[in-house]
Amino acid sequence: MDDLDEFVVYDHLLFEPLKELGWQAEEVSWRKNDVDWNHFDAVIIRSPWDYQKNPKAFLEVLSEIEQSDALLENSLEIVKWNIDKTYLRDLESHGVEIVPSRWHKTFNADLFPAIFSDLKSEEIVIKPTISAGADDTFRIHKSNYDIFIDDLKSTFKNRPFLVQPFMENITAEGEFSVFFFGDTYSHTILKTPKTNDFRVQEEHGGRLTLVEPEDDLLNVARTMRDMIEPEPLYTRADYVRTDNDSFALMELELIEPSLYFNMDPESPKRFAKAFDKWMKKKSVHQQ
Repeated sequence: MDDLDEFVVYDHLLFEPLKELGWQAEEVSWRKNDVDWNHFDAVIIRSPWDYQKNPKAFLEVLSEIEQSDALLENSLEIVKWNIDKTYLRDLESHGVEIVPSRWHKTFNADLFPAIFSDLKSEEIVIKPTISAGADDTFRIHKSNYDIFIDDLKSTFKNRPFLVQPFMENITAEGEFSVFFFGDTYSHTILKTPKTNDFRVQEEHGGRLTLVEPEDDLLNVARTMRDMIEPEPLYTRADYVRTDNDSFALMELELIEPSLYFNMDPESPKRFAKAFDKWMKKKSVHQQ
């Protein structure tokens, strides 16, 4: 995107390890006009955190890149699938445990209060099916849902959204993010919201901790990652612990996730090595 001043970005940490392997990297805004994408060997989607404001234009740019000589990663096919959170339904149909979700095409006040009963929860979270960075996300308690009606009508008029129970472990423990570069596990972080908040992003005051994942979490993440086709260059999967001590998928991030290279000093090198291996493999296949 054109201006990342209000965001926390760590992609620059890739430049040196990529250079050591013979790759020169630079940042290019997807909104920049007249870019000759043929000039690049690869275009890696990293931090276009405004794409949700105009997903159609974003996909048009990606289509242009994919039709160029440059290799787009993750691929346009993956992006088209992952850009709408209905992908969660696809994963659930293949046995992936997700946070219970209900899908709606437009907001209707009559949804309340039955929706609390349906999800068996005193609190719910409502968010657009196409969104990033917790934009237009509402946490609503059964006792005061009426004060949100006007905002919800305005936000979700003719705009699809999903509703989920608020998972108490988001504030009690946090949200786990598990990272893979290619088919190789890299690292895991635990994100916890600041006091009296539920958003875990750094921009909203979330706190980050590098953690060693439990075997169950890593196995769940790896199994889910292996389902993705075509294979992604990078994968971030966000999980929350359930009351049954399982791990439910909250988001599968394949378009523009922060990969938190700052949290693990070896992770930029792992990414660079995975990319170098990736490009060599793609070169062999194209010969």
